[in-house]
Amino acid sequence: MKNISAALRLMRAGWILTREGVIGALPVDDLQGLPKFGHKLAKALARPRARNMERSERISRAMNKLGPSYVKLGQFLATRPDIVGRDIAADLELLQDKLDFFPQSEAEKAIENSLGRSVSNLYERFDAPIAAASMAQVHPAYISKNGQSQKVAVKVIRPGVRQRFARDLASFFMVARMQEHYVPATRRLRPVEIAETLAQTTRIEMDLRLEAAALSEIAENIKDDAGFRVPTVDWERTGRDVLTLEWIDGIKVSDVDALRASGFDLKKLAEVLIQSFLRHTLRDGFFHADMHPGNLFVDPKGTIVAVDFGITGRLNKKQRRFLAEILYGFITRDYMRVAAVHFEAGYVPHTHDMASFAQAIRAIGEPIHGQPAETISMAKLLTLLFEVTELFDMETRPELLMLQKTMVVVEGVSRTLDPHFNMWKSAEPVVGGWIRKNLGPQGILGDAKETGQALLHFMREAPELIQRSERASIALDDMVSNGLRFDAATAEAIGRAEAYHNRWGRRALVVIAIAFVAIAVKLFID
Repeated sequence: MKNISAALRLMRAGWILTREGVIGALPVDDLQGLPKFGHKLAKALARPRARNMERSERISRAMNKLGPSYVKLGQFLATRPDIVGRDIAADLELLQDKLDFFPQSEAEKAIENSLGRSVSNLYERFDAPIAAASMAQVHPAYISKNGQSQKVAVKVIRPGVRQRFARDLASFFMVARMQEHYVPATRRLRPVEIAETLAQTTRIEMDLRLEAAALSEIAENIKDDAGFRVPTVDWERTGRDVLTLEWIDGIKVSDVDALRASGFDLKKLAEVLIQSFLRHTLRDGFFHADMHPGNLFVDPKGTIVAVDFGITGRLNKKQRRFLAEILYGFITRDYMRVAAVHFEAGYVPHTHDMASFAQAIRAIGEPIHGQPAETISMAKLLTLLFEVTELFDMETRPELLMLQKTMVVVEGVSRTLDPHFNMWKSAEPVVGGWIRKNLGPQGILGDAKETGQALLHFMREAPELIQRSERASIALDDMVSNGLRFDAATAEAIGRAEAYHNRWGRRALVVIAIAFVAIAVKLFID
């Protein structure tokens, strides 16, 4: 029944995507035979008004009709141009995450269930919502602190959203498994793994304690930084379904005229924004991955305040070194070093020639040095770099794609504030400083210290590792002498897996048949 329910939801989603003109607006360059006929049929079935809309608007209407799960799916796929293509990813970036408000009584009930206290006990005043998205809505409220009334922002999870996501994720997993089973060419994109990543991302985003923890970690990382901060978390009034934060009174970064009228130095704001992002990325390895203009404010003191930390990105030390050396290599025109970093990190297989790879990178870097610095886009540079690395079999790196997407947004905001913004001049103090600290003598000493600690840990674990090796050797000898044997549980599991894959073939035929019947019925009703 669970699989039938998932199949029916997929048919409904397919019908909505068809009627809103999304399927008909997809590129058809490589389609032949039945798929091409299906595309023509989808164009014919689209609503007349949908045919006159831009593709991004069609996608937005369809995703919002399908509900929060599909809105999140669209936003997630916007970070994966390797899957949907750069044009579709660009359209998905415009997807608006705006839903209707849910009743205030339900918000209050969610708060009380999460915190175990009444709303009147938690807040002096709890006002009507002012913003609603797929996951949650935000209410202004007031609390008493040190004898004074203080305004706060209260984010409350949308009722039933977890159950809705669980149902829709079952449909997403069904599509991913069918795609891996029946379309071998797409297995390199690992669709099931992508569905698992989406599931994990949404689980994290639906626990507001984790967003509060992200805010707290960022605040600790930047406590000594000037010009950039995040709201303070009210932990007493924060739980799984509710997040209470300091209220931010400020001007949105997107409102350039208001910022200028208030006397703020727009060039300085642009510089602080990009340097802060690079500092969080390189120094801390933890960055806000949704820094669009709606999530950035300038407070009365001229400090940039970032909100909405539901989506964050992490880079380990190896990935940070990779990024810094690439950027610095382009700045200094050391293309062989940029190529070497890719090989050292294991991103490009050693079956390729490093000199040829450096030549391809030079084709990206040299045109840059013939342009004015203020016209050079660091984000575009990374985009071109990823396109080139695909030719050399570089596997998809989701963390780098998220970084590149965020850099596109941050750089765009900086250029909105200052159209002549010199990205490279502003970035050099942060990137160059990190390079000197981490790849110079000080960095070598730090690496030596880490190596020593790793060796010490290995020595402590050595006795247990030797015992494991001995057991493995005995087991291997037994296998060589007596052959590989399965226990009853393993044999039964193999049988179940084989039966499962056979069922998928029958289910696929049933789904296709039901889909045609449903479309015919719908056409008759319409």
